[in-house]
Amino acid sequence: MKITIITSTFNSGATVEDTFKSILSQTFKNIEYIVVDGGSRDNTVEIIKRYEPKFCGRMRWISERDNGVYDAMNKGICMATGDVIGFLNSDDYYTSTDCLQTIVDTLEKEDVDATYGNVHYVNAGNPQKMVRFYSSKHFRPSLMRLGFMPAHPSFYCKRWVYEKYGIFDTEYRIASDFELLLRFLFVNKVKAKFIAKDFVTMRTGGLSNSGLRSHQQIMKDHQKALKVNKVYSNFFILCLRYIYKTYEVVRARSSAVIRHFKSVLTGNKE
Repeated sequence: MKITIITSTFNSGATVEDTFKSILSQTFKNIEYIVVDGGSRDNTVEIIKRYEPKFCGRMRWISERDNGVYDAMNKGICMATGDVIGFLNSDDYYTSTDCLQTIVDTLEKEDVDATYGNVHYVNAGNPQKMVRFYSSKHFRPSLMRLGFMPAHPSFYCKRWVYEKYGIFDTEYRIASDFELLLRFLFVNKVKAKFIAKDFVTMRTGGLSNSGLRSHQQIMKDHQKALKVNKVYSNFFILCLRYIYKTYEVVRARSSAVIRHFKSVLTGNKE
């Protein structure tokens, strides 16, 4: 089984090297790595060129203008030849070295066509500081009526799923990943399995973490996606997920405080 990993980049010189290093550190090596750059004006392409030989022929990349991150992801999907496709954003990295091996083991042993797990967000300037833990443990397709979805950076599925049910709809400004997973998991009932593992470390400040306006746009995108896919919901039902998101943030901060006091008591400074 071969996995295609897709990374979209644009002026990602400050972070993309961590992304490359985390992929190279994976114990599972049968990968195809596709980097789709949007015509970066910083040193991103220079870093891509520097790391390309380290992948020993397993990396392919392009650099050209695109219409945003979902358009870039679609380009990567169309280039993919792997049995399985997943994404790793240019400011993210794998939390451990056995993430891909765990995904492959599950897809080979279980009667499923997709997997998903957990991710966590860290402070962009201090990666040791977790600000939110995004658990997909309690996800069920029916919860997508409330705007819930499994953590997309942890979502891997077989390539035939994209070929049969389509790629990202670029009409959605922020939540095209929600619409795609709604189409896959809720509407077409693609068989997926949750893996109880933290797969990706994500820096805050991404497309869907940019303040009130982004949350307003997410709400609009969710309402549109549900309507287009003929899944009943409404504004008030969708608002319920923000209660749960607040709980996740509070839990992450509480965990950080507990770790701090433990370090003080034991004399081990973090």
